[in-house]
Amino acid sequence: MKFDIKEEDMLIKPYKTEGPIYIREQKGFFQRIRRNLGWLLMLTFIAIPWIQYKGEQAVLLDVATQKFTIFSLTLLPQDFMILALLFMVGAFALFFVTNWLGRVWCGYTCPQTIWMLMFSWVEQRIEGTRNQRIKLDKSPWSALKWRKKITKHAAWLVISLLTATSFMAYFIPAKSLYLEMFTLQWSGITSFWVFLFAFCTYGNAGFLREKMCNVACPYSRFQSVMFDKDTLVVSYDAKRGENRGPRKRKADPKALDLGDCVDCNLCVEVCPAGIDIRNGLQYECINCGLCIDACDDTMDKFGYQKGLIKYASEKQLEGKKTNPFRLKLVGYGVLTGVLIISMVAWGLQRTPIEASVLRDRNALYRVNYEGLVENPYTLTIINKTQQPMHYAIAIEGLPKAMLSAPSSILVLPGLMKKIPVTVTADGYDIEKKVTPVSFIISANENPDIAITKTSQFYKN
Repeated sequence: MKFDIKEEDMLIKPYKTEGPIYIREQKGFFQRIRRNLGWLLMLTFIAIPWIQYKGEQAVLLDVATQKFTIFSLTLLPQDFMILALLFMVGAFALFFVTNWLGRVWCGYTCPQTIWMLMFSWVEQRIEGTRNQRIKLDKSPWSALKWRKKITKHAAWLVISLLTATSFMAYFIPAKSLYLEMFTLQWSGITSFWVFLFAFCTYGNAGFLREKMCNVACPYSRFQSVMFDKDTLVVSYDAKRGENRGPRKRKADPKALDLGDCVDCNLCVEVCPAGIDIRNGLQYECINCGLCIDACDDTMDKFGYQKGLIKYASEKQLEGKKTNPFRLKLVGYGVLTGVLIISMVAWGLQRTPIEASVLRDRNALYRVNYEGLVENPYTLTIINKTQQPMHYAIAIEGLPKAMLSAPSSILVLPGLMKKIPVTVTADGYDIEKKVTPVSFIISANENPDIAITKTSQFYKN
């Protein structure tokens, strides 16, 4: 078939910057997936801070005390490794999904997309359809226009405030945060952060919208590095669609020397990024599938086969098979698996107690009035559990030595305590001038919670 494509249609049109993008509301298979997934993610985001575990908030990231609580797990600054591994798992998992399904993270699960489309949904309920919103913006200011604009922005501000408050509930106990909100007792620092996040949500989802995805987000710029000819992305089948052009529903496209694309432009009107997928793959595309739903509706009305716009790889458009076991995809998957295994291994060897032994820097040893050699130490114990614990200290390596230390040391959950201790021994019982000595710190409530730290004992 001869394609009669105009030269300007072959050019990749740049990101639309001349005005706002008026998104047409679209129903369909992929829209249902995204909307249901979006509701699930939003409700999960709101509900997590309200989950209780043993009478306390299950997930609390207390930045002030540098203590992160996740159910029975308490993470302190010493546990930075798990956070590094978590970020690395997230990065390589994103690389894996991107090489497999393109920018599908952006289209279905990215908070920016979810909130942007939610704000757009609110806008459509208040100001009307796409054409009605365009007409309203072009019309002179009137009482009706003021009412709709004020109502829309008021709704956006309420959603933004609730979003920011829900976010802060991860860092401040949710019950006290909301109680202080309703009683107008927020502190200055709480008010600052809540209103800052509310302002960011209002600006990002209400005004910047697709500009955050296309301009500010670095992922849109380097995503193409992870693509290959087997990556499934939203694609337009030019062989089937061209030559594009309008026609009557019952007209024979072959007789008119036309392809299946009726040039209705709906794929552009429903696109949150304002691009034309018929111009080929563009970095602004977030793989949301809205254009697929719009095109399938049109194909159904004209009695054509669906799938003119679909998720397909470059090889599939060329009539070839996609390789699911390509090196890049397998590599990303293996690295993600290795990092997950590393996280599990770290978690299994992690102990709910941390300790250190520091010798007195002023003197290596001293001899008391009885002629015995004394070595002073400072033990630091960190309780990484969520309950108060009592610890006992014992020593090994010096059979006849005596330890001067409290019999029971109380350390509150998530806190650190320093304890000065002294080891005393008869110099005649020790052969070497420097002898290794081990401090065994164990919990009275649970003997399995124990840690051993080694230092040196000096004599004259």
